Amino acid sequence: MRKALTLSAIALASSLALGGATTAFAADAPAPGASASTGTPAAAAGLKLSASSAKPGASVSFQMDVPDGSTHLAVSSKALADVKMTEGRGGTATVADVADGTYGVSLTGTGPDGATLQATARLTVKKGDQPAPQAPVVRLSTDFGRPGDKVVVTIKAGEKNAFVTSGAFGGRVDLKSDGHGTWTGTAVVAKDVKTGYYGVQAFAGGKQFDTVKFSTEAKGAAPDVKPQPKPQPLKPSEHKQPKGSVNTGEAPAGYDAETGNA
Repeated sequence: MRKALTLSAIALASSLALGGATTAFAADAPAPGASASTGTPAAAAGLKLSASSAKPGASVSFQMDVPDGSTHLAVSSKALADVKMTEGRGGTATVADVADGTYGVSLTGTGPDGATLQATARLTVKKGDQPAPQAPVVRLSTDFGRPGDKVVVTIKAGEKNAFVTSGAFGGRVDLKSDGHGTWTGTAVVAKDVKTGYYGVQAFAGGKQFDTVKFSTEAKGAAPDVKPQPKPQPLKPSEHKQPKGSVNTGEAPAGYDAETGNA
């Protein structure tokens, strides 16, 4: 047993002395032509807009410059709404109602080799000179009514709500919008309304902007009749003798001369 170990040691020493090289495993050596970096660079991409500036509500188009076979393409921006892709790597969008300023527009997607696609563009939003809003206006179909009568109320105002209030109508009357700045509704004169004048307060956007006068007449109201003057006694000179009377100088029939009574 001791002889075998001695022979093995001698053989190893002889090999080192002769300069014998040890063989390396293939897994420990780098493969020919391999790169030290394993990351994949982003694919080239571009994004172009049909306009560099626009007003809210305007339509803009865009064109995407991406490699063939790209997928998951998307264009987004705070300044754009209703983004739609079209054929030919393009699309359209509507400028959103945002504050004036310059906004970034982003293109994202995946290239045919799996690489990330990225590109940006810029869009300036400028509302420009806006027409001054018109003052609200209220109109009633009539300025007079009796209990149960209907009155059409119209308010023209670019607000989110409109209504009127009045004691003549028993309180508040809400109006409906036609979507173009005109609000209408029907008010009914209250059953217990009294004869007289009432104010109709008009509101738009929760704020009162006008008051109009409305007159009413209660049911069964007494007619306005002027009093007649009382008759006055006639003066002696104004007495008239009945036609056909004859003055005979005699006392009327049935006259008692003693008592002086008829």
